[in-house]
Amino acid sequence: MKKCICTLVCSVLAFLLHAQSDRQILLETKNTALLLSIGANQRVTQSYFGKKLQPADYALLKGGREVYLTAGMENQNEPAIRVVHADGNPSLELQYVAHKTISSGGDSITTSILLRDPQYPFEVTLYYTLYYNEDVIKAWTEIRNNEKKPVQLTAYASSLLHFNANAYWLTQFHGDWAREMNMVEEQLSNGIKTLESKLGTRSNFYQTQVFFVSLDKPSTETDGELIAGTLNWTGNFRYSFEIDQRNGLRVLSGINPFASEYALQPAETFTTPAFLFTWSGNGKGLASRNLHNWARNYGVMDGNGNRMVLLNNWEATDVRFNENRLVELFGEAKKLGADLFLLDDGWFGNKYPRNDDKNGLGDWQEDKAKLPSGLGYLVKEAEKQGVKFGIWLEPEMVNPKSELYEQHPDWILKLPNRPENYGRNQLVLDLTNPKVQDFVFSIVDNMLTKTPGIAFIKWDCNRSMTNAWSPYLGSSRQSQLYIEYTRSFYKVMARIRAKYPTLPIMLCSGGGGRTDYGALKYFTEFWPSDNTDPLSRIYIQWGYSYFFPANTMAAHITGMGKQSLKYKTDVAMMGRMGYDIRTNNFTPQELQFSEEAVKTYKRISPVIWHGDLYRLVSPYENNRAVLMYISKDQNQAILFNYHLNSTRSDVFGKVRLQGLDPKKKYRIKEINLFPGTTSAMADHDKVFSGEYLLQAGLNLSVRTTPLTSNVYELTAEP
Repeated sequence: MKKCICTLVCSVLAFLLHAQSDRQILLETKNTALLLSIGANQRVTQSYFGKKLQPADYALLKGGREVYLTAGMENQNEPAIRVVHADGNPSLELQYVAHKTISSGGDSITTSILLRDPQYPFEVTLYYTLYYNEDVIKAWTEIRNNEKKPVQLTAYASSLLHFNANAYWLTQFHGDWAREMNMVEEQLSNGIKTLESKLGTRSNFYQTQVFFVSLDKPSTETDGELIAGTLNWTGNFRYSFEIDQRNGLRVLSGINPFASEYALQPAETFTTPAFLFTWSGNGKGLASRNLHNWARNYGVMDGNGNRMVLLNNWEATDVRFNENRLVELFGEAKKLGADLFLLDDGWFGNKYPRNDDKNGLGDWQEDKAKLPSGLGYLVKEAEKQGVKFGIWLEPEMVNPKSELYEQHPDWILKLPNRPENYGRNQLVLDLTNPKVQDFVFSIVDNMLTKTPGIAFIKWDCNRSMTNAWSPYLGSSRQSQLYIEYTRSFYKVMARIRAKYPTLPIMLCSGGGGRTDYGALKYFTEFWPSDNTDPLSRIYIQWGYSYFFPANTMAAHITGMGKQSLKYKTDVAMMGRMGYDIRTNNFTPQELQFSEEAVKTYKRISPVIWHGDLYRLVSPYENNRAVLMYISKDQNQAILFNYHLNSTRSDVFGKVRLQGLDPKKKYRIKEINLFPGTTSAMADHDKVFSGEYLLQAGLNLSVRTTPLTSNVYELTAEP
């Protein structure tokens, strides 16, 4: 710790001295440098971004491209900011005024750079938080109007980065419901490539706001220079990748300004969401581990804490259940070894009982027909059996068939002169209204006050915004709806966290409609997809693993898919494992296997949740997928081997492992075996040097049987 603090202080001092003498602002993490220069015209440019250099080398770097390009002046490329002043002038020039650096806690420091227009009292402050050991940078912008009248913002990026390379490759992730996180890589050409969302609430429904940009050549897991980026925002986003006539690349990130012109009032400051990025000179794997380390330490609620194995009732009962059936399921959860029982949709509504998805949403009182004794009774019955109790909510939504809809039509987002447009038979509440914010907060607060034993919430959001108009914002501020909705969502979550700081909450949105670090600081995990078929989940979880650590990805064993229970379990183990399956239909062997699997998972989960991830064989390149988690001390590793739709023609060679200590000896054992079976691996229970495993590798696929899997544990010998 002393060495870390000393290194950090020395870095700050070197940065300050360098900046004062050379009019340069040097931002450094352990392995990365971002150099900004102040020109004779007082504009700030990006002179360098990449691998950390020797101190004397930075003085050789001059000029560069403007770090926050404005519209209306001589810039002819996509601007980071566009402002229309009260007098109608659409121009903006930003000149350097001052900068300062302060400690942000832990191993991080924050540098702020104040820029000001020489003709108008208008300011922009650029912020960069450097997470030294994680090699991660967080960039955002504050835009302040000191003029006497409002100004219009029509573009307001969080970050602008410049690159110079011979060629550029973009890796993006897109999809749809049950088809999330399809990975696509393409070479960028001249012009502008845009990735964006206009969906409002379910912002990641089609396009996830994460990407890689590789320089000069496509990057692999272990080779190539690249950046990985993501926006901390649970709303509409936009990335622009622009290659100019000189083959320079500009990457703009931020809120999507579509239909979101913002009237910035006098003395008001507009703060953009943070853009999070990391540089890697050793491929995508290193970038992932950087982001995972940052997320656990700074980005996720209780990122270094433990997670619970849960049993969900959805597949067992759907919305058709009663108290007695739920109590039976508590017993099934206990027998399985689960920590938590999660009651899903269908438990609420009286005038309009929630017996299908057309009724009751918004009426958050227990259905007296289904639950005559209330939630408190269920919590006590669960606790009697040594199981915690959790519950499903969708607080931002409403069914037209609900008491809430009848009582508060002014609380709903809908156009006043158009037909209502439904998604999953529901509408979105106007969260910009403070009364609605109070209502949504009270749903959680009243429930937890009345029934404090509730130990988990699954927070769902099943539709995006269509035909949306806010009665609260009215005509004068309607263009701010998308922005204000997301801000209001954060306000509600901040209130919940202020009163219930340790309550585990899952972020869900009909699958992967919300998966971002803007929300995850309030949530402990997210639901990646409603598609729980394990073959599909290998691809989905593989994609998410590039940007999110394993303890944030809920992975449940369900009845979906025709694969074996072992295969389903092995796939779920690569995330936060849970169950949503009729366990009372298990054979004795399947129940025995599952009980042992839960014990095994609880034993090895610290390595999966908190260790370093190495993706060894990609399902996009082979008919199998292999990945490994290694503890920080390199004493334990968990290795997953999944066969996909393999055929007899597939030939699988040895897999070289990564991340192990070459000087240590490791014993390898196959674990999570089905009762009555033994490992077919020739190297089972043998000891190898780390050097051998790194250089020669292991034969993990004795057979090429499709849709089979193996889990191996490597333990360092004393």
